[in-house]
Formats: sequence, C-alpha cells, structure tokens
Amino acid sequence: MRELKKEIEAWISGGHEIALATVVRTWGSSPRAAGAKMAIRGDGAFVGSVSGGCVEGAVIETGLEVLKTAVPQLLHFGVTDDSAWEVGLACGGEIDVFVQRIENTLYAKTMEALSSEVSVAIVTIIKGPESLVGEQVVLMHDGVLKSSDAKFFEPSILGEVERLLNEGVSSVIKGTTLGADPVELFVDVITPPPALVIIGGAHISVALAQVAKQMGYRTVLIDPRQAFAKEERFTDLDARITAWPQDALKEISLTPSTAVAVLTHDPKIDDPALLIALRSEAFYVGVLGSRKTQDARRMRLIEAGLGEKEVDRLRGPIGLDIGGRSPEEIALAIMAEIIAVRRGKGGETITL
Repeated sequence: MRELKKEIEAWISGGHEIALATVVRTWGSSPRAAGAKMAIRGDGAFVGSVSGGCVEGAVIETGLEVLKTAVPQLLHFGVTDDSAWEVGLACGGEIDVFVQRIENTLYAKTMEALSSEVSVAIVTIIKGPESLVGEQVVLMHDGVLKSSDAKFFEPSILGEVERLLNEGVSSVIKGTTLGADPVELFVDVITPPPALVIIGGAHISVALAQVAKQMGYRTVLIDPRQAFAKEERFTDLDARITAWPQDALKEISLTPSTAVAVLTHDPKIDDPALLIALRSEAFYVGVLGSRKTQDARRMRLIEAGLGEKEVDRLRGPIGLDIGGRSPEEIALAIMAEIIAVRRGKGGETITL
C-alpha cells in the first residue's frame, strides 16, 4: 500500500474513483506474493502490479466493472483456466486476486495507521455472505492488538490476526462472524518500511542512498563532518544527523528492520558506530575495508568489549562480489547484500 500511496492520494484529490486489486493467495510459480497491489482509476489508468504483466489486462477490466457496480470480486487465474495461456500463467502458477473499491474513509484510516511505524493488518472478508464481502477493519500492533471496529469478528479470528502480525505474514484465514456466518478473510500484513543507516558521507554513500531509496528503504545519514553531509550531496535522505555516531544513534532505533552500512574508513567514526550496531537488533551491519583492515578492526572491537558472536555478525568487506569498482557499482553490491541478508540468502563479499 505504501508504494501506491502517492498516486492514490493524487487521484483521490482529483476526484477520481479508484478500485484496488490485491493478490490474496498464490500457488506454485506465481509472479507476485500475497499482498501485491494494483490501483485502477475509472479511466483505465493504473499503478502497481499483481502479476508482473500476466493478468493485468483482465484485472483492469474487472476493476472498471467493480467501480460501476460497487460489488467486490474475487478472481482466480491459473493453469486450470481456459485463459491460462492468454494471461501467461501456463508455467503452473495460480493466483487469487480480490478487487474492490477504495473507500476514502477507510483509506485515510489505513494511512494514519501506517504512519505510526508499527505493523498493521488490513482484514478483508473475501468470501462469505454477499452483504459481508468487502467488509474491512484495520488492526494495529505495537505490543497489544488494537481495534475499535472489529466487532463482527469472533475472538479466535483476532487471535489468528495477531499471530500473522507477529510473523509479518499475509494470508487467507477462515472463521465465523459473531453472527455465525462462515467467512474467508485476507489478512494483509504491512510492516514498517526497512531502514538503512549510513555512517559517513563518502562518495559511495551518495549512490547507496539513491539505490536504497529506490528499493523502498528509509535512509538516514550520520556524519559529524558538516562538509560530508551537505544537503546538495544527498537529495533523497529521510534524515540527516551531523553528530558523532555514539550520540546520533541515541536518536534513532536500530530495529530488526534496520540495516547499517559503515563507510568512512576512519576508525574514530566507524568503531563507535559498530560497537552500538553490532549489539543492536539491526538485521545487517556491514563495513568498508580490505580483509587486512577487517582483521585489525575485529581485534579492536573485541578489545573494546564485543563478544565473538557479536563481531561475527559483521559483514566485511562489505557487499556482494559483483566485480564492481565505481561508487555506483559498489553501492549496488552493498544493497544487493543487504537485500540478500534480509531475504535469508547468503553471498560472497567483495574486497575493497
């Protein structure tokens, strides 16, 4: 939802009616995961994707129909369909896509919830009594599941929603309403966007901030040197902190959704940042430097009080080995490693 926010809000401001198509279930070699979205305007314009191009045409047609009738539709595409070859899923993948109108009140509530930087679940009835299909609630989770408008769900459903929120997984679940109606619901879990904290405004950092922004990461630059953190060098940052890392890192949270890239090549700046980052919940901590430099750094960090397991978390030399040499190529290698670690993949590092 976040990636479509800018376009949808512009369309709403322009008075357009909008349908939202969401992948709610997948099997086999489906191109997009559950939760992938596409917004469709009344004139046929669209943003986002539910299949990478395979079924977009059919979904747009359904979206236009839904805008006319105000009746949500649950679509299924797969190899068993006569249209399988036509829509491009003959490789064996299957997807369910739920299409409904965007209601401005609910959308505003969803955006308000997302701005809180906690996990949010948009729970939609996708199958059940006709009068209930399309009903939605927005649930927030910041240690306690919060909802003031989930009264038509029985408690067991809320328990399943909380489990999915804790796991950060979107899924279809089954249950009954308080009126004993059997329903299927899509729990669309939206987690806070990942963040990249860059220590040092090096030449690589400029390119890295740009690549990270394109990947949907919030970007934060920390550098006590005013000249290296100038605004004209970095145009895509979400935050810029001109302070020493040991002070700056007190202002931000290093969560399991945070990556830290340490890039100054100056131990006076790098080491204090690493001492904090390696003890934090950050899912990735990488640092610039050759293998010889890494060995010396490792000894300094252990002497400063870090344990072997904490130091073993450090990715250095930083970045996947893609053979890059320019700042832009090195930035790409770093971002590739960050994504690989976040997705549970390994990779060889590149020596710099």
